Amino acid sequence: MEKVKLVIAGLSYSQTQSGAYALMLVEVGGKRRVPIIIGGFEAQAIAVELEKMKPTRPLTHDLFKSFALAYDIYLKEVIIYNFHEGIFYAKLICEKDGVVTEIDSRTSDAIAISVRFNCPIFTYSSILEEAGTIIEEGFDIEEVSEQEDFIEDENEGPLVALSLSELEDKLNEAIENEDYETASTIRDELKKRKP
Repeated sequence: MEKVKLVIAGLSYSQTQSGAYALMLVEVGGKRRVPIIIGGFEAQAIAVELEKMKPTRPLTHDLFKSFALAYDIYLKEVIIYNFHEGIFYAKLICEKDGVVTEIDSRTSDAIAISVRFNCPIFTYSSILEEAGTIIEEGFDIEEVSEQEDFIEDENEGPLVALSLSELEDKLNEAIENEDYETASTIRDELKKRKP
């Protein structure tokens, strides 16, 4: 089977499942994309690494990386090897002293770990045929990763109503409280406002 390299094109709130996120993967050099519905914790773990945030304590996926590196285990690649009844299945392809080991993983965890190791993500053409969609002409990758313009805070209202300094204070507070989902959204709002 022919492997196809994928890259992360975006992460957004799922329109179909409450509390879930859509992780969009796109085919390198091709026209297919694959949306994967993942949980909030995994979405947060991926966003933290993509945004280069530094949590005050290591997240589970950071711990996995530290543990692996402490024992000279390197993640070579992630392979999404199966799609069955709407669920994607993935493996971590690890190497230690020239010995390659495959470790079964939830796809969301595998991707959260792959961004920490900066390793490639692959799938097979057959999976893209079954679960992927064709990217339409004029498709903009940035469009996929756009999140809602604001999040509601029951005490303070939408982020768009806050000043830059208030946003920076809320960002620091969110990071301190290890609320990386909110921190990512606040950072997006700050990026929109700063030239």
